Amino acid sequence: MSHASHVSPIHEANLPLIDLAGLLGDDPQARSTVAQAIGRACRDTGFFYIHNHGIDVSLQAAVFEQARQLFDLPGEAKQALDKATSAANRGYEALRGQRLEPGAPADLKEGFYLGCEISPDDPRVQAGRFNHGPNQWPTTLPAFRPAMEHYHTALTGLAERLMAGLALSLELPEDYFAAFCHEPMATLRLLHYPPQPANAEPGEKGCGAHTDFGGLTLLLQDDNPGLQVWNHRAETWIDAPPLPGTYVVNLGDMIARWTNDRYRSTLHRVVNLSGRERYSVPFFYGGNPDHQVSCIPTCLEPGEAPRYPSVTVEEHYREMYRRTYA
Repeated sequence: MSHASHVSPIHEANLPLIDLAGLLGDDPQARSTVAQAIGRACRDTGFFYIHNHGIDVSLQAAVFEQARQLFDLPGEAKQALDKATSAANRGYEALRGQRLEPGAPADLKEGFYLGCEISPDDPRVQAGRFNHGPNQWPTTLPAFRPAMEHYHTALTGLAERLMAGLALSLELPEDYFAAFCHEPMATLRLLHYPPQPANAEPGEKGCGAHTDFGGLTLLLQDDNPGLQVWNHRAETWIDAPPLPGTYVVNLGDMIARWTNDRYRSTLHRVVNLSGRERYSVPFFYGGNPDHQVSCIPTCLEPGEAPRYPSVTVEEHYREMYRRTYA
């Protein structure tokens, strides 16, 4: 199959659109061809769209509906789920509760964090492992938990297939990242962006410019624009508008570290100028916390040294959180 059949340009953002069907099938040549397209996108921008990804549109719609119902709850009901009360970083984050861009006003968004449900009695929770623990569930929304757990499981599976594609793109065995994908840290985040006010502070955004910490991010957008990606060649921001039936995929800092910066972790931000309420659902795939992240051999030229020391996934996350929230 030709390269053109897997990648086509998006005129607003000039980000590739990759048909994932071949990666999800049984044909090794088709998987390799899609992986090559993923590799080109990772080297160029670190951002790309995927379609034919296998996630049911009805499940996506249920997640958006439950997110809207959650954010429509009274303030006191949301504050009862405050993530500040969770050692596992799970729960509600209030409007302007985060500042991702240093020196900028706090982000004009509210959010809700979920992960794999882990009992307080689990040895990992008892040991204080990073981002391990129970979720906080809104008791007045009975359909919320099943929708989110179903979606979290589906996105975990999709992220694992994308990691296999990354391995192939790096000329590695398809199962190279299998240990990384075992019992992964994976955070689902529901986000609500009010319209950008006419009297916004200078530099105020829905989400300040930042790179993601971890491995892969899979972003589900509603039909409102707002996501912007830094184009390192033109040195300008470009729009990454919502496209029906797609996810936006981007790489985090850990993948850049792993590949000695061959693959890009790219700045991005959100500015909601639509005049409407905007909702999005990013899924952050971080991998097994004990996995060692060392420079991948195929990402070193002869005589080239790794740019980063070897760390575990958990060490990497703790350091990135320390820098961001110190």
